[in-house]
Amino acid sequence: MNLIKGFSTVFLFICFVLIITDCFAVEADTCKPSGKLKGKKPPPGKCNQENDSDCCIEGKFYTTYKCSPPVSSHTKAKLTINSFEPGGDGGGRSECDNHYHSDDDPVVALSTGWFNHKKRCLKYINIHGNGKSVKAKVVDECDSTMGCDSVHDYQPPCPNNIVDASKAVWKALGVPKDDWGEMDIYWSDTD
Repeated sequence: MNLIKGFSTVFLFICFVLIITDCFAVEADTCKPSGKLKGKKPPPGKCNQENDSDCCIEGKFYTTYKCSPPVSSHTKAKLTINSFEPGGDGGGRSECDNHYHSDDDPVVALSTGWFNHKKRCLKYINIHGNGKSVKAKVVDECDSTMGCDSVHDYQPPCPNNIVDASKAVWKALGVPKDDWGEMDIYWSDTD
């Protein structure tokens, strides 16, 4: 009888592991590329490279996404730096409120899927990185579906896992200025 009970326990454990593994595989598969976009060479002086922003390369194909990874209480992302001020590398006014924002304000743009058709506009998210956390307001979209045109400052489409943040966010996280650019973080919606 103990042998049967032992086999039942092992069998249930194996089933549990397979179900959990399958769930993670499904979650990882939920956001696939939606297409490719062919880069165009920016006209002279039209791609603002403030904060080491990339400019589109003529003929290069860039992956586009209509989605982002699922949001949880601990969503993994890449923090990048952006200027939301007039003339900054963020391009035009923010999509949520049609305003520019000071680099001294903790504001962010989210990849298209996370921006979620403006549903996170003017809401706050918590960003955790470098052993610290900061609350930042969502004011713009980091477009994962389009790019390499004047509207997007001749920059490539945004990857699908970006929290594009003002200098204030980087300062609040205590990141030395020489290390600003890209960093692994976690973020979540505020309560």
